[in-house]
Amino acid sequence: MSPSEPRIPLPKSWPIHVRAAILHVIALAQFATAHTRSWAANSVNARIRLQAERDRAVQELALQREETRIKDARMASINPPRRPHYPPAERLAILELKAARGWSLEQTARVFHVTAPTVASWLGRLDEEGPDALVQMRTPVNRFPDFVRYLVQRLKTLCPTMGKVKIAQTLARAGLHLAATTVGRMLKEDAAPKPQPEKNAPSTGRVVTAKYPNHVWHIDLTAVPVGQGFWCSWLPFALPQRYPFCWWVGVVVDHFSRRVMGMGVFASRPNCQQFCAFLGRTIARTAKPKYIICDRDGIFDCRAFRRWVKRTGIKPPRYGKAGRHGSIAVVERLILSLKTECVRHIQVPLRRDKFLRELVCYQEWYNGERAHTTLGGRTPNEVYFHRRPANRRPRIEPRRKWPRGSPCAKPRTLVAGKPGDECTLRVDFQKGRHHLPVVTLKRAA
Repeated sequence: MSPSEPRIPLPKSWPIHVRAAILHVIALAQFATAHTRSWAANSVNARIRLQAERDRAVQELALQREETRIKDARMASINPPRRPHYPPAERLAILELKAARGWSLEQTARVFHVTAPTVASWLGRLDEEGPDALVQMRTPVNRFPDFVRYLVQRLKTLCPTMGKVKIAQTLARAGLHLAATTVGRMLKEDAAPKPQPEKNAPSTGRVVTAKYPNHVWHIDLTAVPVGQGFWCSWLPFALPQRYPFCWWVGVVVDHFSRRVMGMGVFASRPNCQQFCAFLGRTIARTAKPKYIICDRDGIFDCRAFRRWVKRTGIKPPRYGKAGRHGSIAVVERLILSLKTECVRHIQVPLRRDKFLRELVCYQEWYNGERAHTTLGGRTPNEVYFHRRPANRRPRIEPRRKWPRGSPCAKPRTLVAGKPGDECTLRVDFQKGRHHLPVVTLKRAA
C-alpha cells in the first residue's frame, strides 16, 4: 500500500469479532449473488441466462462437496477399529457404486473409509448364500418371492420420498397388491412420527362437506425460497420474503377429489386483486365451485374478496378451522406434498416461466399418477372424472401356490393370468423429472 492511499482504522478488539464477520460476509455475498442472478436469469441474452444457470449449478456442487467433506472428516476422526461396520446390504450397494463409477479397490476404500483388502474380501465372497453371507440382499420375511422384495426396495431407492403406504398403493395401481405392513417389513424402516395438531380456532358455523367434484374448493398461499432458506446473519435474521429470494405460490384444490385445480406464481405476496385475478383464470379454465374455504389471511378475510366471490356467483367464503379434520388441513397437506415431493428435489428457478413449468409438471403428476390414501389408492383424476381406478384391475400374483379365490391385500381384485408369474419393475419419470416417478409392472418373458 502506498503512503498516499487512505488507511482504514481497525478497532482494538477486532480479532475477537473475526468469526462473526466471516458469517456476515458470506451472508452478504449470498444476498448480492441472489440479486445478480435474478437479473441474469431474466436477461434477453441467452448466453447470460445460461451462464447464470451454470454458476448456480457450480455453487450448488461446491456446497454439496463441502457437506460431504465435513461428514467424511467426522468419520475419519474415529479410530478405524472403532468405526461402525457396514451391514451386508450396504456392502452390496458399495460394490454396485464401485462398478458404476469404475473405481479401483483403493479409490473405493478411500471414499468409504475402509481398507482395500476389505473391499477385495467383499468381492471374493459375493456368491456366498445363507443368513451369514458377508454380502447379501435383505433376507425375505414372508412367502413372497425374492424378486418382489427387490422390486419394493428398488422402488424405495429410486423414489426415497415414498413411504410404505404410498409404495403399496403405487404397486397396487401397477397390478401387484401388497399390504402396507408387508412393504414395511421389506423395507425394515421405522414409522414416521405423527405430525402435531395445530391449535384450534374459533368455530365459524355450519360445516360444509364436499359431496361431488367442484362442490368445495380450498385456496391458500405459501412462500417457496429460491435458495435453501431465509436465514441471514443480521437483524431481523431473515431475508425479505419476495423475489429474488422466494416465490409466492397460490394453490387451488378440489376437496372431494383432491385434484389440484390451479397453481399461480407471484413475485411478492399478492394482494386481494391479484389473487382474485388468478382464481378467476382458474375458474375460467376448469369450473366454478359452490363453496370456497380459506384461512383468515388478510387477502381473504376482507370486503374486496367477499364482494368478488359474490359477483362470481359463489357462496360466501367459508373460513376453515385450524387443526380440524377436513378443514384447511386439505390444502395445507397439498402444500406440504408440493414442498417435499417437488421443491426439495429441484433448484428453484429464478425465471418465473421455468418455475411455473415445474409446478405444472408436478400438478399433472399429482393429479394423474400419485395415489392418495384418503381416496383409497386412487388418483385425483380418477375421482374427478369418474374413471375406473387402476388398482381395481386384475392383479399379478407372484406366489405359485396362492389359492385363486383367497383374498389379497386391499383393494381385493381377481388374479390376471396364473399365480407364480414373475414381473419386472419399470420406472419412468414425468417429463424427465426424477422426483416424479411413474411406476409400471410387466410380466417377465
